Amino acid sequence: SVTLSNPVEKVAYLVIFHVLFVLFVWTYWKSIFTLPVQPGKKYHMSYADQERYENEERPEVQRQILTEIARKLPVYTRTGSGGIRFCDRCQLIKPDRCHHCSVCAVCVLKMDHHCPWVNNCIGFSNYKFFLLFLAYSLLYCLYIAATVFKYFIKYWTGELTNGRSKFHILFLLFVAVMFFVSLLFLFGYHCWLVSRNRSTLEAFSAPVFQNGPDKNGFNLGFVKNLQQVFGEEKKLWLLPIASSQGDGHFFPLRALCEAQNPLLASEEQWEDDGTGEEAHDPIEASSLAIERET
Repeated sequence: SVTLSNPVEKVAYLVIFHVLFVLFVWTYWKSIFTLPVQPGKKYHMSYADQERYENEERPEVQRQILTEIARKLPVYTRTGSGGIRFCDRCQLIKPDRCHHCSVCAVCVLKMDHHCPWVNNCIGFSNYKFFLLFLAYSLLYCLYIAATVFKYFIKYWTGELTNGRSKFHILFLLFVAVMFFVSLLFLFGYHCWLVSRNRSTLEAFSAPVFQNGPDKNGFNLGFVKNLQQVFGEEKKLWLLPIASSQGDGHFFPLRALCEAQNPLLASEEQWEDDGTGEEAHDPIEASSLAIERET
C-alpha cells in the first residue's frame, strides 16, 4: 500500500486535505441551500393595479399602467424594444438585473443562471458562494492530482507492485485532472464576469438602458466590481459568509452621465419643466413591450 514515510509530511497532507474538504463542502452546502432572493413587495402589482391591467385590452393603456407603477421604483433598464420589464407570471416590475427562472418558477434578483450541479438558481443571494465553491473545488482537484502524481510516476517506472494501488492511482489522477480542467475554464469565465460586473445572462444579452444596450453599464472598475460580489471586508472574501453589497434591488451604474436618473424619472422631469406635452417622448412612441423570459 501507499504510505508516507515522514510523519510530519503525513500530518501536513492530512491538515491541508481536511481544510480544503471542509471549505469545499461548506461552499457547496451554501450554494445549494441558500434560496434565491425574490423582489420585494413594492415591485409587485397591487390587487387593484393587477385588475386594471388585466381588464385593459388596449396595449398603450397597459403600457401607461406599467409606467405609472414603475415611476416610483429605482429601475434603469428596459426591454430591447424600450418597454417596462414586467413579469406576467410573477405580476411584478422587474428590478435591474432581475430575471424570471423557469425552473424555480420565480423572479430572481441579479440572476446569473440556473445551475444543475447545485440544483439551485445562482443569483444575488448565493453568487459569492458559487464562486467560492468553484475555487475550492479547483484547489481540491489540484491537491489530489499533485499528491497522487508522484505515485503515478512510481507506477510508470514499475516501482509499485500492488495491482490494486495502480488502479486507484490511475483513477484518482484521471478524475482529478478531468475535473480540474473543466472547473478551470468555468471558474476563469466567472472571474472574467466578476471583473466586468456582468452576469452570465448579461454576457449573452447586454442590459438595455435609456441610450440603448450597454454591456458595461454596471462596470464600476475592477476593485469596485469585486466589492459588489465579495464586499469591502477582505477578511470575509474567502469564507462562504454573505458579504455582497446592497440588497439586490439596485446596482450603481458605470457613469452618472449615462443615466443620471432612473428612466422613468426623466419623464417626471419633462413634466415638471412644462414641456411634457411638446417634447417628443420615444418611450410613448414605442409599442407596449413586456419581457417574457424562460
